[in-house]
Amino acid sequence: MAESKNAFDVLVLPGDGIGVEVTEEAVKVLRAAGKAHGLIFNLTTALVGGAAIDAEGAPVSDETIRLAAQADAVLLGAVGGPKWDDLPTEKRPEKGLLGMRKDLDLFANLRPAQVFEPLASASTLKPEVVKGIDLLVVRELVSDLYFGEPRGITRTAEGREGFNTMRYRDWEVERVARKAFEIAMVRRRKVTSVDKANVLETSGLWREVVMEVAQDFPEIELDHQYVDNCSMQLIRNPSQFDVIVTGNIFGDILSDEAAMLTGSIGMLPSASLGEGVALYEPVHGSAPDIAGQGKANPLAMILSAAMMLEISCEAPEAAASVRRAVNRVLEEGYRTGDIAERGSSVVSCSEMGDLVAGRLGEAG
Repeated sequence: MAESKNAFDVLVLPGDGIGVEVTEEAVKVLRAAGKAHGLIFNLTTALVGGAAIDAEGAPVSDETIRLAAQADAVLLGAVGGPKWDDLPTEKRPEKGLLGMRKDLDLFANLRPAQVFEPLASASTLKPEVVKGIDLLVVRELVSDLYFGEPRGITRTAEGREGFNTMRYRDWEVERVARKAFEIAMVRRRKVTSVDKANVLETSGLWREVVMEVAQDFPEIELDHQYVDNCSMQLIRNPSQFDVIVTGNIFGDILSDEAAMLTGSIGMLPSASLGEGVALYEPVHGSAPDIAGQGKANPLAMILSAAMMLEISCEAPEAAASVRRAVNRVLEEGYRTGDIAERGSSVVSCSEMGDLVAGRLGEAG
């Protein structure tokens, strides 16, 4: 790792599809933020996902995992695409991302959903419903159905059968719940734990452990919601939420739903935390249908870089300046196609990156 507290070693993994384009813009903004706030970023680029399969024969190499473990932070664009859809499940691009999460033990995925004031009317919900939304989904990331064993597809006397295992151990729940409560302490001090404890034993354990952790945080208001009710409440009254903590598969679904409150999944960043290096990536996928056309929205990736500045670099002022620059550009009416409105100025992916980088000095 870099010796100076103002210098940071960052592993950049553009990945596939629009991941390459949005990562380029995030790096552009990151360098502008570094110049404005006296931060140095030593960037190393490597392959992950389909790009790694084509060049290295695997969705992520041992060398890339090693580089990630030694870095101060990892910036990742997106992985996947139809080119690799026919590969066996264990060899597909997504396994590169899942493998990194597991190998680096990135157990807590932070997915904020914040509505920028200029985009309140871009949401499919009424502006008065989404205005002022500022919630955070804390998703457990390395257990649950995505990693549980046994799993597979087998043939039986009655035909083919697919099966996955939902599994949680108490310490896995405890550490992600504790992370959620710690974050809530510096926010609005409310945690909503989401499960399906009325039918799932894993959720029964989840709820028990969350309640045990809550005893260490008497200042925090805790409530519990079943996942189906929570999905409804996110649409009905999203402003009721501060921090939502939930399991891997529930969090995957709910955070994408929360993304649409903001007007586009192209606006939602994320951070995956463990005890060491953290990984930052947009929630959206590789969008191969628009890759290479300059149509991608880079703001989720840029906002992911802002999360990196705040968490891994411990530079909240720099992070805030990036968010202010994004808000300034949106206030001025600039939009990529996914968030375009009547009368807005539609710009390309690279133009949006240029605009945010250019406003950093003004917003800083």
